Amino acid sequence: MGHSVRKIPTAVADFDAIVHGGLPEGSVVLLLGDLGAGQQEFAYTSASKLSIVKEHPMLFENYCGAYCDIAGLPEKICYISFSRPKEDILREISSSFNQDYHDALKRKLIFKDLSASYFSKTIVPSSWTHMEPKEEKDNGNGDADEFLVFTTSPKESVLESLVNFLDENAQDSMIIIDSLTDLVVSGTVDISELIGVLRGIQRAAKRWNGVIYLLLTRDVMDKQKEQMILDSVDGVLTFEWSHYLRSTKRQRYLYIEKFMSILPHIENDRMIKFPTRVSASSGITVVNMEVIA
Repeated sequence: MGHSVRKIPTAVADFDAIVHGGLPEGSVVLLLGDLGAGQQEFAYTSASKLSIVKEHPMLFENYCGAYCDIAGLPEKICYISFSRPKEDILREISSSFNQDYHDALKRKLIFKDLSASYFSKTIVPSSWTHMEPKEEKDNGNGDADEFLVFTTSPKESVLESLVNFLDENAQDSMIIIDSLTDLVVSGTVDISELIGVLRGIQRAAKRWNGVIYLLLTRDVMDKQKEQMILDSVDGVLTFEWSHYLRSTKRQRYLYIEKFMSILPHIENDRMIKFPTRVSASSGITVVNMEVIA
């Protein structure tokens, strides 16, 4: 008898239906893609809709679909940023998507700001990046306070800060790490050290029983190093732009480049890619399917 693995919904409902209920708990998933092709929107949509469902469980099937199990909802939703403050991200979501997405995230999101460590070795003055740490407020029901923001000391390296936050918060959580692109282009983080940390995260994630998303823009580093990152995660969801023949129109696509526990169940010796659409009312959605011979 096969081992039953709990699935954590992405809350991108059509995608969850394709992968039979979400992503396996303990997964470290790379969202890799062309600039603007959908990886950021996937992360925003997932975090926002899961936040709404955690506040209103009766809406679970509306947002996650009939294929998902409400027992797979993560306990916490965390967002780690190396260079952007929480207010910037919430403003972007507010201007791009349904206001309900912004409001639920503002109430439920646990945010880790690593900008003090990230910018400490640059010429960027601390007055541009410094934010006073705000205390966690217990509202009696386990919810994250709407002003909950964790900052870090510039004396702590950015990878040390990342590891410490995960140690304290990753258990049964959905974590978004935005983004590996910041680290690999900064020149202040040794790539071999980063790979070591990613392999450690992949190992520890099997005990944390949540899901961790890592965002990375394709082609910002040489192919050998990019492949090392791909080899350090459990799954890779790739987002790309494609042009229509004899047209100026472009279409976003999503395909599963790597995922041992998912691919054998959805493909038949061929790669399947999924056209996606981004809208203000629904975030990112899968609109249909194309099979590549």
